[in-house]
Amino acid sequence: MGFCVYIIYSPSVDQFYVGQTADLKERLSQHNSAFFEGSSTKKGIPWLLFFSLECCSRSQAIAIESHIKKMKSRKYYQSLVKYPEIAEKLIKRFG
Repeated sequence: MGFCVYIIYSPSVDQFYVGQTADLKERLSQHNSAFFEGSSTKKGIPWLLFFSLECCSRSQAIAIESHIKKMKSRKYYQSLVKYPEIAEKLIKRFG
């Protein structure tokens, strides 16, 4: 079972959310159905997949998720999409 880091975007509240999961399709469905009570993503429905990155392990996904969250930068999120080499460097750095 593979893990991935993902960034979703809500046009309605103009916000991004960063997470990691083993099942991206299911997790996106959960975000869009307010599956978790009190979820921080409840107010932003619908959420759209903005970026995803396949990881080798859950620990790698958690490390990359943490790094991306620490950046707290819309420009960084956009750069991940625009420049695939950044994602490749993250895989190597946290491999």
